Amino acid sequence: MAKKKKEFRFIDLFAGIGGFHIAMHANGGRCVFASEIDKFARQTYEHNFIKISPEIFENGNFNKDITDPELDYSNIPDFDVLCAGFPCQPFSHAGLKKGFDDTRGTLFFNIKEIVRAKIEANKLNKKVSIPKILLLENVKGFKNHDKGNTFKRIKEVLDDLGYEVSAEVLNSKHFGVPQNRERIFIVAWYRDIVKSKEFKFPWGLDDNGKVIYDKEKRDERAKIINVGSILLSQDELEALEERDKKTYTISEKLWAGHQRRRVEHAQKGNGFGYSSFNEESPYTSTISARYYKDGSEILIEQDNIPNRPNRPRKLHPKEAARLQGYPIDSWYEIPVSDNQAYKQFGNSVSVPVVTTIADEIKKQLL
Repeated sequence: MAKKKKEFRFIDLFAGIGGFHIAMHANGGRCVFASEIDKFARQTYEHNFIKISPEIFENGNFNKDITDPELDYSNIPDFDVLCAGFPCQPFSHAGLKKGFDDTRGTLFFNIKEIVRAKIEANKLNKKVSIPKILLLENVKGFKNHDKGNTFKRIKEVLDDLGYEVSAEVLNSKHFGVPQNRERIFIVAWYRDIVKSKEFKFPWGLDDNGKVIYDKEKRDERAKIINVGSILLSQDELEALEERDKKTYTISEKLWAGHQRRRVEHAQKGNGFGYSSFNEESPYTSTISARYYKDGSEILIEQDNIPNRPNRPRKLHPKEAARLQGYPIDSWYEIPVSDNQAYKQFGNSVSVPVVTTIADEIKKQLL
């Protein structure tokens, strides 16, 4: 008899365009509440998830501002897993010295308060669920942010709430997408409910899609991929350029500026400047929210492609989606402008990374 897929409920905070939503849904999760403040990201989120989780839009559980004083956290539906790619902000040193809540004024404070509200409500009514798992994501440098104080304080706060905490920096290039993107993932579990002593992080996926649990083996065992795997064919690209009456090739002026700046940076002895790749490259650099400005962190070479200009081009938004592992070739759609799409994919989590973590959370902790 087939094993029943374990269902769980999750909330999606600082939801962006739904990378966590895709990951959790793929593993049997049902979204009961989401929050995102950016108007264009909200547009993309609703456009795609109204088909998957219509109830959050129908019953007012697609929140705009998690810091809104009118929002009563005790009214958020019960959930098992909290997902949040939250902004990196320093805590108040002065506040900590005076015994104040030093997380106040940061968005982590809102995560903590949502969890605390559920724990407190459970003391009064055992039917209220205590959140079992927290899955948080941040930039790689988060561990060293403010001399390590921010990360240390978050661990202390979660420990005080009753959670065991485990954190690792994972790289998207080990999970089947050709992008060198390092992000820290924090997994926390409520120790009175989840009796696990540890969480074994997945370090990557091999050619057969099997999880690599040995950090030292990830480079040799991770699936071999290249940038060509996310690129549109020349015919596809030209058809889209023709349809939208635009080119993704950068202008002669911008190209000259990129080359000039690279020489200037080299003379100063730093490595800044544009980065170019071709289909044989094993991976690109990290796509960021500023990609829309000039595309300098990921330019695609066109020198040897017939009928294309002798200048590089930016990624097409569909390629940016593929670079982050979004199912753009099956059901996911981009309803916003190119510039907004670049910002959104640049801010996002890589879907295969969080999907793999979600699967491991389900196996090990739920």
